[in-house]
Amino acid sequence: MSSNKGPRRATLGLGGNLGDPRRAMAEALQALDARPDCRVVAVSRLYRTPPWGKTDQDWFFNACAEVETTLDPEALLDTCLDIEQAMKRIRKERWGPRTIDIDVLTFDGLHRVSEKLELPHPRMTERGFVLMPLADFAPDLRVEGRTVSEWLRDADRTGIEVADEDVGWWRARH
Repeated sequence: MSSNKGPRRATLGLGGNLGDPRRAMAEALQALDARPDCRVVAVSRLYRTPPWGKTDQDWFFNACAEVETTLDPEALLDTCLDIEQAMKRIRKERWGPRTIDIDVLTFDGLHRVSEKLELPHPRMTERGFVLMPLADFAPDLRVEGRTVSEWLRDADRTGIEVADEDVGWWRARH
């Protein structure tokens, strides 16, 4: 469902640790950018991060993106879930291995709690692997009364490293 308010800004968190997560995240961003109702306007550098929550698995690759969209928040989430499914995402265990994960982090400053979606993402301010890439393009974005940079100062960033400095890592290579 599209909104009649014109384009709004949303931030997304992407990650994966099975197969080729870099390629999977690039394909997901390209799929979003190819839609008439979404445009990728910023992408972070690519990060390599230790597993979180369930630690007996491969390291992850993580990134964040900002999209301009005419979709409402739930429709954007559905679009992200559809992309995950098309890329054969299987949800077996919480915080477990995955080929691709796309989370809606923020949506135009909205605060919303429903069965389907909570905005801003309820755990984003605790996660260095979200805050570091988000700070690449949105350090001054306010979330729960503080900027991303302020949250990042207090977050655990242990082991998180930049895997690719080029913010164009997600674009198709010719």
